Amino acid sequence: MSEPVFVEWAEGGQPQRARWRSEAGVPPPVRLRAVDDTLTADEAVRLASEGTGLVWRSDYHNARQLLQAMARRMERKRKPAKPAGSITERFHQHRQQQGQRARILGRVLVPLDGDWRIPLHRAPDVRLACAEAWGPADGTPSLVALRELLGVIGAHEWRTKGVEIPALGARIHPHYGVFSPVRGEYVDLVAQAPLPHLDLAFDVGTGTGVIAALLAKRGVKRVVATDVDERALACARDNIARLGLAKQVDVVRADLFPEGPAPLIVCNPPWLPGRASAPLERAIYDEDSRMTRAFLAGLRAHLAPGGEGWLVMSDFAEHLGLRAPGELASWIEAAGLRVMARDDTRPRHPKAVDADDPLHDARARETTSLWRLAAQR
Repeated sequence: MSEPVFVEWAEGGQPQRARWRSEAGVPPPVRLRAVDDTLTADEAVRLASEGTGLVWRSDYHNARQLLQAMARRMERKRKPAKPAGSITERFHQHRQQQGQRARILGRVLVPLDGDWRIPLHRAPDVRLACAEAWGPADGTPSLVALRELLGVIGAHEWRTKGVEIPALGARIHPHYGVFSPVRGEYVDLVAQAPLPHLDLAFDVGTGTGVIAALLAKRGVKRVVATDVDERALACARDNIARLGLAKQVDVVRADLFPEGPAPLIVCNPPWLPGRASAPLERAIYDEDSRMTRAFLAGLRAHLAPGGEGWLVMSDFAEHLGLRAPGELASWIEAAGLRVMARDDTRPRHPKAVDADDPLHDARARETTSLWRLAAQR
């Protein structure tokens, strides 16, 4: 754990001090200024663009409205008449714009008391949500971006309500900082592929535990699910317990593979090569495709004789120009593996049919595949 960072500023001539909270490790603004309802959205965008953090001291719901108004103004300014450049250039431009937008909107700040209460009029009770995300309150006041706090609140709602997984016939409850299984097509692929064996399976990089639970529901007698992230491990254990599968599924901390061989090893790694700009993006971006390449490189040594490795992967990176066509197949061959079969499906998420999305050209051609791999003879 890194050392806490504290920020200081003045309000009405009185010194203020609080712990700075940022899940992505964003440094605090160079200047802090207390603001209220008299601040316009245009002025807020200008101040935030210049690096000023806006410490909100008025009605909580008005802060949310200000944030929305700022986002609308920024959207109008940046939206081009038509996409320009190659799809790869558009992707990098899109990420850059999203990052800049997040930095500016992330400078609307709200205080938290030492018991996780928001000291603002009409503020919701966020104590449980904050405790789930950051641990028990320790009496130290905090300062956090409103966007980040909204993410904490949203994560609590996801965790409480859960996400319906039709292939599982049950709900999965994501924890804060653990990617939600909202892309149901990859779960369906795992649900439909023929199982090579029912004795044992490994789920590498389990996340919420959804694939491990699905394998157990399909009749695999023992599933070992691995992850290196402590939040993911806690989340997977919680979901496995909720589903009554604790006797079938072991959730263990491991960097990729657990000990020993297995007749089935499943991995759904991040699909896009690139550097994650926030912890939650680690489920999407895998710098230099390290996890994918490491899984393939180590798979053969962990497969039981006659076993299969299932790699669940989208070709979105290829359509964005981030991975060369045929590169994945070359990694498979170099690892001493062969492709037994490949099951494909098309994405069903809303952006796949949104013609206004700047990456629509790539999304419209995306295919998600389950590669059934075995050791070369």
